[in-house]
Amino acid sequence: MSVRGKLVDGITDGTGFLFQRDALLPWKSVRDNVALPLQLRGITGASARTRVDEWIGRVGLRGFEASYPYQLSGGMRKRVALAQTLVYDPEILLMDEPFSALDVQTRNLMEGELLSLWQGSGKTVIFVTHDLEEAIALADEVVVMTAGPGRVKARYDVTLPRPRDIEQVRFDPRFTELYSKMWNDLRDEVLESYARANAAG
Repeated sequence: MSVRGKLVDGITDGTGFLFQRDALLPWKSVRDNVALPLQLRGITGASARTRVDEWIGRVGLRGFEASYPYQLSGGMRKRVALAQTLVYDPEILLMDEPFSALDVQTRNLMEGELLSLWQGSGKTVIFVTHDLEEAIALADEVVVMTAGPGRVKARYDVTLPRPRDIEQVRFDPRFTELYSKMWNDLRDEVLESYARANAAG
């Protein structure tokens, strides 16, 4: 695989990562956690502070700059992690089930937050999820993978209009049509994965 014409053989510059579990440092405040990626890149001073404060505001955490991770809800921690990822302006975002541990309401809020931050940014987002509704609501293209080994089974263009309202888009007849088509591809993979898990247990 190559990015911008260069073979990927390690961590690629300009790539941000957001995982299931946040990687916040418990002894650092919200501001210091968000600032950490800039510090690691040698970006300090007034410009760094301005960027950090801007992103804390953009993810809706103004007023919590001095709070520590243990003082925050799961959704707020995820917002800190999102600001921490976006503060250094990566071109590519790799997101591995970032909202799966959140309750449904908080997950929907975070999905909407992600869309609003992404809209018009020109960034590429690769978002891994087991939630088919989440995939359709967020994506321009959904890639269905086999149960294992992970190979591409099908690709679907998602032509639902943007900007999207995470709640309302699910009522669009095209959403239901896409869901039905994708589930037909995904069903066998889910059953295969379930059978393997039972056999291993």
